[in-house]
Amino acid sequence: MTIGLKKGTVAVESHKIEWEMAAMQMIDRLKKILKNDFIDIQHIGSTSIRNICAKPIIDIIIGVSSFDRIMFHNEELAAKGIVYRGEDHPGQHLYVCGDMENNIQTHFIHVVIYGEKQWNDYLNMRDYLNVNLEKAKEYSDLKERLANEYAENRQAYTKEKGMLIDKILQEARDWRNMNSGR
Repeated sequence: MTIGLKKGTVAVESHKIEWEMAAMQMIDRLKKILKNDFIDIQHIGSTSIRNICAKPIIDIIIGVSSFDRIMFHNEELAAKGIVYRGEDHPGQHLYVCGDMENNIQTHFIHVVIYGEKQWNDYLNMRDYLNVNLEKAKEYSDLKERLANEYAENRQAYTKEKGMLIDKILQEARDWRNMNSGR
């Protein structure tokens, strides 16, 4: 199984079942390290959506009650190749795995407060796109086009996806609310 991309580059591939296995292996590793210092850990991002293309980088989300509980494990995580990169967005801390000597990233691990907006947005988008094939295709098509256009500029690729992601997130929130009886 090959996962990972050079930092800053973009390439997308058709969905691979191996991504789910790689995510489960990482989740098991994280659970062993973090023990009781998390509420939930989930596979998220495009590699968790069956009918779309994705960068071959596994995204994991860890829901916590407090960031302090995770920071306590930073040395042990680093010793296991899970490197803390800091607060990449307000209210979200990022860890990265991969072949750091060759600048290859294989996993992004996002730590957020369980049940808050970031947590819900990640799960809502994943679940919504896994059941809404038309919207998943629209997102996948955009990702393919942008990957070709911005193969060496991941920041531009990510920025260009922003408007569609915002639209999908709103639709996903509405879908979740409608399907949860709220």
